[in-house]
Amino acid sequence: MIPDMTELPVPLARDWDFPRSAHGVRHLLGYARTRGLDPAALLVGTGLGLDDLTTGGVREVTAAQELRVVRALRHRLPDAGAAVGATYDAGSFGALGYALLTSRTVGDAVAVALRFIDLSFAFVIPRAEVEDDHVVALLDGAALPADVRGFLVARDATAVRTVLDALVPGGVGATLSLDPERAVLRFAVAELSRPLAGGDQRRRALAEAVCRDLAADRRSATGLPQEVRVLITQRLGEGAPMPVVAAALGRTERTLRRQLTAAGTSYRALLDEVRRSLAASLLRAGLPVADVAVRLGYAESAALVHAHRRWTGRTPGASRGAVPTVHVPDDETTPQGREAHRLRP
Repeated sequence: MIPDMTELPVPLARDWDFPRSAHGVRHLLGYARTRGLDPAALLVGTGLGLDDLTTGGVREVTAAQELRVVRALRHRLPDAGAAVGATYDAGSFGALGYALLTSRTVGDAVAVALRFIDLSFAFVIPRAEVEDDHVVALLDGAALPADVRGFLVARDATAVRTVLDALVPGGVGATLSLDPERAVLRFAVAELSRPLAGGDQRRRALAEAVCRDLAADRRSATGLPQEVRVLITQRLGEGAPMPVVAAALGRTERTLRRQLTAAGTSYRALLDEVRRSLAASLLRAGLPVADVAVRLGYAESAALVHAHRRWTGRTPGASRGAVPTVHVPDDETTPQGREAHRLRP
């Protein structure tokens, strides 16, 4: 809620370097296809393949991986930033998009977008304020690499205006001024009070709860340890060997070990953490223990049994189908659980 329509939340994300849903890269590859480009060519150097980005593939990518795809697309289509931005809609953003569409008013939608901007694909973090009778959003790209700055400012600012205008019939009358460094979007403050046709308090609460869970996971750690977690998850099926992850980060194994120690952790601890979290999710979903072991990169089920006893004091079989302890039910046998599962990107 926006008190008196005069205050807007400050985004919790302060910069662009945070883990992202893999849907952001999928969207860029989809746009590339419409322009006759080879999507595989955009993935060169990312450590990702087309198979990784199919349904059931990786769920998260690092900012560096997505930025490399952006850079490859911009190299081939240098003036396409705004055109790419115009292809987004609320449905592009999973749970965040659903929270937007089920908001009571435009103001509620703007507020939830700002609070959970790190669940979008944005590299340019908007700052919005009410100035007299207008909402003014500044998207400053100064912190971005110079070679992709103009492309991303145009893309992200156009996406914001496109999604915002689609919330209500006729749009909100937003004007957008663009330059290579930054963009300014403005519209009448009275538009914040306009109701959305799909406003639904229950559904909005559910979507926002999913957003909170997702954001909490991504905000739980920052910097190098978080990048390592994402890369371990991507390579877990092959055991996530440390030399492979180190190479993906442009580091030697020795350097990565030293930097993780300085950050108060270790590669083994992060690998164990990722495996434990994913094991809980997969076992809760009812997957056979042998299948979970393969997904976690174990050579045999016995290794998973041993690790699971160390983590929980129980066998993996005792955890299969257990009731999850999360803010939103994951049980797909209930309407709420099915909807929450569908919202998760």
